[in-house]
Amino acid sequence: MTATAARPGSTGAGGRAERFARPVLLAFLLVAAADLAGLLAGAEAVHLVAKPLLMPLLAGYAALRGAPRLLVAALLFGWGGDVFLLADNDLAFLVGMGSFAVGHVCYLTLFGRGEERGQAPAPLVTGAGYAVVLVVFLVLIWPDLPADLRIPLTGYSLLLTAMAWRAGVFGPYAAAGGALFLLSDALIATGIAEWPQAPAPDFWVMLTYIAAQALLTLGVLTKHRTKHKPGV
Repeated sequence: MTATAARPGSTGAGGRAERFARPVLLAFLLVAAADLAGLLAGAEAVHLVAKPLLMPLLAGYAALRGAPRLLVAALLFGWGGDVFLLADNDLAFLVGMGSFAVGHVCYLTLFGRGEERGQAPAPLVTGAGYAVVLVVFLVLIWPDLPADLRIPLTGYSLLLTAMAWRAGVFGPYAAAGGALFLLSDALIATGIAEWPQAPAPDFWVMLTYIAAQALLTLGVLTKHRTKHKPGV
């Protein structure tokens, strides 16, 4: 075997995938920038076009990098949630929330497998901190939530908080992604509860959400060294 052929990613399918991965990542970043700029400018049409493209592009990048299948699945269920949440009605909101919930189950399963393979477990003190934050937030927001959304939102919040805590198994990037995901959905919840909002609230929701999914992806790819390992 020549020295060139021995280098991972230099030839063959792996190398071709790596070459495609970079343009896909660039496309993701450009679409993300367009979406955020559209939200700041009040260009709803830009958001309607850009938002559904984000997670397929990120999932495509992850797949081309040899990501675990559970990561790709989590991102695609996030895409399902993104699409349904574009519709302004309660049924679509619940279906979208359900799609995100399945994505969180994918993340939790992936994080559990990480622990089985020797990754350091998520610290209990961090879990306790997340639990306190969740309880305080639910107590404060509960009276202002629509009655028919209280139980679904509470169940979803428990699952999301568990995901955010367990994300630390895959290192600081994933841990930051989990925290930002929790923050993004908390901003959505405060909007539903009709709490006072910052200027351009949708911009902040999408900024934290895009950063969350990107950091979770980076954390998993970095920790697994997926360039050299098959997908889970």
